[in-house]
Amino acid sequence: MIVHQTEPITLVGGAAVCSAQLKRARAIAPAIVAADGGADAALAHDAMPVAVIGDFDSISEDARRRIPQVAQHPIPDQDTTDFDKCLSNISAPLIVGVGFSGDRLDHQLAAYSSLVRHPWQRCILLGREELVFLCPPALDLPLTSGCPVSLFPMGAVEGRSEGLRWPIGGLNFAPDGRIGTSNAALGPVSLTLTAPKMLVILPEATLETVARRLIATPARWPDRAPQ
Repeated sequence: MIVHQTEPITLVGGAAVCSAQLKRARAIAPAIVAADGGADAALAHDAMPVAVIGDFDSISEDARRRIPQVAQHPIPDQDTTDFDKCLSNISAPLIVGVGFSGDRLDHQLAAYSSLVRHPWQRCILLGREELVFLCPPALDLPLTSGCPVSLFPMGAVEGRSEGLRWPIGGLNFAPDGRIGTSNAALGPVSLTLTAPKMLVILPEATLETVARRLIATPARWPDRAPQ
């Protein structure tokens, strides 16, 4: 691991980052790590990363001059994305990612795939209107009635729910079969999943609630992080 933090961290990617997003993320996770070109986005908002991780094909020369050499961690691997490299090399109770959605759909889909490949990480990807995270084995969310809840399977998975307008118990989910988008909360929601394959998509306004619940939830998927 390159980064060891006992507090949540904000991970900045190379897509567009607005000041409001970064401010909200840093209120939860003050320390910043940048994924390659995300270093330029961080510096543009007067935030100095404690580490930059990636293959360094996007970071500018200006950013490389301004960021201390000891904080730069190039990994010349073309078989994984910069987000993958970060998730493989960060130890923290929660990661709040900004700058990973909105610019390019292929990069956004790759980021969702990375969430599933690193199920031991607690990571929220914050967009302009929505947030996305991999559901742990069990999760309670104090949502309000009518709050949109979408569940998107990235592989075969089953589960149970309480508090959803359309319960998921007894259903077999798969990306090429049944999906769980356009559901809604009736109030507080409880989810239990059989595998680390289900993405939860909620309005961005729930960021603080989701962050608190993920940090407080003891149930975790098995640690398969590199040793």
